[in-house]
Amino acid sequence: MKSPALLPLWTLAAPALGWLLLARQSLQLGSAYTALMAAGLFACVFAAVHHAEVLAHRLGEPFGTLLLASAVTVIEVALIVSLMLAGGPATAALARDTVFASVMIILNGMVGLCLLAGGSLFGEQRFGRYGVNASLATLASIVVLTLVLPNYTTTVPGPYYSPSQLGFVAAVSLLLYGTFVFVQAVRHRDYFLPENAPADEDAHAAPPSRRVAWASAALLLACLAAVVLLAKAISPFVEAAVAGIGAPTALVGVIIAATVLLPEGVAAFRAARANRLQTSLNLALGSALATIGLTIPAVALVSLATGWTLTLGIDVKSSVLLLLSLMVATLSLGTGRTTVLQGAVHLVIFVVYLFTTIVP
Repeated sequence: MKSPALLPLWTLAAPALGWLLLARQSLQLGSAYTALMAAGLFACVFAAVHHAEVLAHRLGEPFGTLLLASAVTVIEVALIVSLMLAGGPATAALARDTVFASVMIILNGMVGLCLLAGGSLFGEQRFGRYGVNASLATLASIVVLTLVLPNYTTTVPGPYYSPSQLGFVAAVSLLLYGTFVFVQAVRHRDYFLPENAPADEDAHAAPPSRRVAWASAALLLACLAAVVLLAKAISPFVEAAVAGIGAPTALVGVIIAATVLLPEGVAAFRAARANRLQTSLNLALGSALATIGLTIPAVALVSLATGWTLTLGIDVKSSVLLLLSLMVATLSLGTGRTTVLQGAVHLVIFVVYLFTTIVP
């Protein structure tokens, strides 16, 4: 198969649109223009993920996986830091809210929707248990260490880590995620391949040419820079909108997480509808691991460098929902077979999470 000669037109237009909107933001054209900037932000996020996937395919594993995860993490960290800079000390819990929202969206919303869609079309779907179990074990460890354990340490009172604890947990999170990528991409790659799949799935699609890869690299940088600046520009409007409806500030974290996860969520949903549930779960759980395994160390580094205080520990209500989600995910994905029932259970938990976020 020949490698693709051209990039899709929309991936070229998205960063151009984002920078054009940024160039004209000083005109202050009102709420309609803010909506256009939000649309441009979404377009740049999708385009950035696409260009990262092109480069990932060119580089191969494990470097491709790391690049794709890093690109998504840069987007999320940029959104978090932009809103923290705009909001000041009141946004100390934004990183925690965003990471927790990402985990709940993926474990319940994304996985539930994929299981429900696949089960409604094919009755019962199968996948390899070893890869999914490895993903869940790694995810559960990082989530508890970063979002639950801070509530029970005593060096610093409250849901915080001391600087030394924060640096240590950040390093542990990065180590766990790096080990998972090595296992997934190199040591036990067969655990994450669909049943009866060839040993080298990349043989089905030739890597992009060097020219296309360099073009994607340049466009990826343009997209990421546009995302950072657009997020900074619209952050006051996002916070004002959330405050206007009387919702808690945790809803801002949900909005950020949904923005970042939307492209991979769409890809996972399409894979489930094509009866490729293994691919769908790899995308979903891999997104969760990259989100928390890379975002927490990145935000911790910013915190240690700037002296910001990070609120990491989640409250009792959130802890209950998190533990319920991990337990249900372990049970529903532990057999290697799923139906619409598992999908419905995950979606119900997700709806409960959204409702209790808005009405705590």
